Formats: sequence, structure tokens, C-alpha cells
Amino acid sequence: MPDAAPRPKDAPAREALLEVNNIEVIYNHVILVLKGVSLCVAKGGITALLGGNGAGKTTTLKAISNLLKSERGEVTKGTITYRGERVQDLDPAALVRRGVIQVMEGRHCFGHLTVEENLLTGAYTRRDGAAAIRADLEMVYAYFPRLKERRRSQAGYTSGGEQQMTAIGRALMSRPETILLDEPSMGLAPQLVEQIFEIVRRLNEEQGVTFLLAEQNTNVALRFAHAGYILENGRVVMEGTAAALRENPDVKEFYLGMSETGRRSFREVRSYRRRKRWLS
Repeated sequence: MPDAAPRPKDAPAREALLEVNNIEVIYNHVILVLKGVSLCVAKGGITALLGGNGAGKTTTLKAISNLLKSERGEVTKGTITYRGERVQDLDPAALVRRGVIQVMEGRHCFGHLTVEENLLTGAYTRRDGAAAIRADLEMVYAYFPRLKERRRSQAGYTSGGEQQMTAIGRALMSRPETILLDEPSMGLAPQLVEQIFEIVRRLNEEQGVTFLLAEQNTNVALRFAHAGYILENGRVVMEGTAAALRENPDVKEFYLGMSETGRRSFREVRSYRRRKRWLS
């Protein structure tokens, strides 16, 4: 039996909902992308998976949601458990029925369908009747009033922010317990990013939805998350509560752009110095 995934240091006591234990992921049988990644997602919390482009964030989410096979990837070591049960061998639809769904990077709306038709596709696996689905549709519109205004518009002709709202709303229509949210800020204006993250916070607090979100915008993510893990080159190099990570001098310098002498550019920092600090 593998050791339990490490909880973020100083994290409040919460029930472990999703645990990733020392997984390795290989693409095309030769390319090692994840190298012993372990993390724990607490029930009812928001956990941020942070790091730069190519760090392994998206691969980690796809390993959890069992979407690697379509890209010739596979988990070759370690385990992924949800509510204490191994889930890495389930197909994605079975995982959705267990309450775990991923919102893909880049939104991936059905461009030829209307916004409302996109939302209704999220309820495809449900068997609780039209009335319950309609009630949840109205709930989605309450969180995303802009979608109600645009519900008859083709999704392909809506803005990036509206498509991101549609993608999250579509996930909510499956009545998930946990949402894996990949790069929600990508391509959006700062004001829209704040709006999306504020809705994530409300869904977490008011609907009890657990979130694991992969995000390059460390500054925003750590303001809304409860805990976080930082990935570099397919490994977890730092973990902790969001508050602790915000105050960590390395995170301030390399991810928030702050140093003891004030704000500085990430490009000003030599990569060997970053690696030395993470590994020390």
C-alpha cells in the first residue's frame, strides 16, 4: 500500500478527498513528464497547482481525469485515489459519475451549439429528470448572469470570458463534487480573471464544490486558494498553505516578482539560482 500523499504543511485539518501518490507519467513510451508527483486535495477546499509553462500541471490534471490515453500518455507508477478508492483505471465518463470533472485548458466549447445547449451537454450523464436539470441550469445562470443574456448565442461567437464561464457552467451541470480547472485565466483580461476566480470562490463556499486548479497566475491563485503545490520540470518542489506560500521569499521572488529590494522581472533571475534554492 503506497504512502499517503503529503498534505500541505500547516494546512487545516480537512478530509482528504483526492490523493495522488508518487505518480510518474510517460508519453509515447519514452518521454518522462511527471517524476514522482504527490499531492492531496482536501474536501471542500481550493487547491492550486502552480508553475510555469511546461511544468507538468496539465499532465497532472489529465492523469487524474484519465484523459492521457488520447495523447499516448500513461501513468506508469504510483496511484490516484478518490475517496480512498483507486480511480486511475476508470474511463473518464465513470469518473464524472463519481463526481470528478475537468474543465480543459482553452475552454473547448462546442462552437456550433448555443451557450445553453453547451451547458445542457454537461448533464448528459445525469438520470434525475428534466426538472432537476432545469433547476441546475437556473443555478448556473444565477452565478453567471452574462450566460443567461447570451444563452441563445452560438458559443463560437462569444468572448473568451463568456466561453470560460460556459465551460465552468457546463461542468457544474454534471453536479460535480470536484472540479479540475485548467488555466482559467489564460487569455483573459485581468478584470475577467478576478471575476472568474471570485465565482470559483463563491461556488466553493456556497455549493461546497472542491477545486483543484492549475494556474500560471500565481498571484491571483494564491489569493483565492487554501493550499498550493508548485511544480517544476515534472516534480513538486514546494507545497504549503496559500498564506505560507504567499509569504515565502522564494515564491515572492520567482513567482510573484518581488524580492527583498522590491519588484523584479522573472527574467532577471538565472535558472541555476532558482534550481539551487528549490533543491537546497
